[in-house]
Amino acid sequence: MCERRLRHQRLSGGVNKYLVGFRQRQIRAEKLAIDQAILWRLWYEAKAVMSLVTASIESLAPYEAGKPVEELARELGVTDAIKLASNENPMGPSPKAVLAVQQVLSQLHRYPDAATYTLREQLSAKLAVPMNEILPGNGSNELLELLVGTFATPGHHIVFAEPAFVVYRLASLSHGIPFTAVPLKRLTHDLEAMAEAIQPNTRIVFIANPNNPTGTHVGKSALEKFLREVPPEVIVVLDEAYIEYADAPDFPDGLALRHLRERLVITRTFSKIYGLAALRVGYLVAPPKLVDYVNRVRAPFNVSTVGQVAAIAALGDDEYVQQGRLLNGAERRKLTNSLVALGCKVAPSQANFVFVQLPCPAKGVYDALLRQGVITRLVGGIPNGLRITVGLANENIRLLGALAGVLKS
Repeated sequence: MCERRLRHQRLSGGVNKYLVGFRQRQIRAEKLAIDQAILWRLWYEAKAVMSLVTASIESLAPYEAGKPVEELARELGVTDAIKLASNENPMGPSPKAVLAVQQVLSQLHRYPDAATYTLREQLSAKLAVPMNEILPGNGSNELLELLVGTFATPGHHIVFAEPAFVVYRLASLSHGIPFTAVPLKRLTHDLEAMAEAIQPNTRIVFIANPNNPTGTHVGKSALEKFLREVPPEVIVVLDEAYIEYADAPDFPDGLALRHLRERLVITRTFSKIYGLAALRVGYLVAPPKLVDYVNRVRAPFNVSTVGQVAAIAALGDDEYVQQGRLLNGAERRKLTNSLVALGCKVAPSQANFVFVQLPCPAKGVYDALLRQGVITRLVGGIPNGLRITVGLANENIRLLGALAGVLKS
């Protein structure tokens, strides 16, 4: 009996070992299957995400606007900040525009005039341009993007300067269109190099005049030469968002150059000297055929009723515009001279901001100014570059005092 019990124990032990080993192998197999399932799921999800967008969109980073004062208050507890980052009109909106907005608030349940008839009518009278050559948009940003989406395909090519207004690059990438970014020459558009960058398939050339973020401009003779020499099939877009601030004797008005080529588009905005940045109203002037095509692509009701009536009122407020131009010119000169006295290099500006090259990296200065409640703007690609909006006299004085302290430290 003892022998049978011993044999039974040995047999039971062997069976138990086998069962334990089998269970361990089973667990490993199950775990391997689970791991494989996880890997397959992750691979599938990654493939699904990647297939949702093009490679150019995948490479994009969202547009980073100037930091709002409310955000600075949340982050650092600064409650009396001044914003000199987004090139807004420090005077505030035109009083006539404010009154016009108040008078239409009871009609907010109605859709806007999709044809923006009255706004185009007033712009036509102001600019001496036929109504069918004018197209308003939701800020000039929308119109720049619409020009790319309407006229260019991935088989085309776009040329712009860099650094310049970042929307040119964003629009090209979002539509998957190859581009050449031509470096500035002495912080100004190098029109000769831009002309050389044009290829047989180039569809659009963007020129910001004055340029953002440097504030520099190309003169009339250089621009006229460029417009004559560029192949006629190319659409040249003159982005004149800051033209009302320009006072250089050789600064060209794009509208006066339209006779030089058919495919010339001028874009302008109500966000700067007209003080309506929050309402997003801009417009383009172009040949009727180009206007017609862009009009087919734009979203319906893209300019709000509030935006339209405010723009119409501001357009007729010549006193307000002239006051803003004079204030900016005087403060820009004083700000430039004071910045130079602090050891900074300042590009000659024709806009309502100045581009400053600091004697040290800009990021540390930018952060230090934020802690003192002064919001400026970093310039990508230029480590010591800072863009500063021309503010009211007291705002500029506060900026200069804060900057002087930061540079000394």
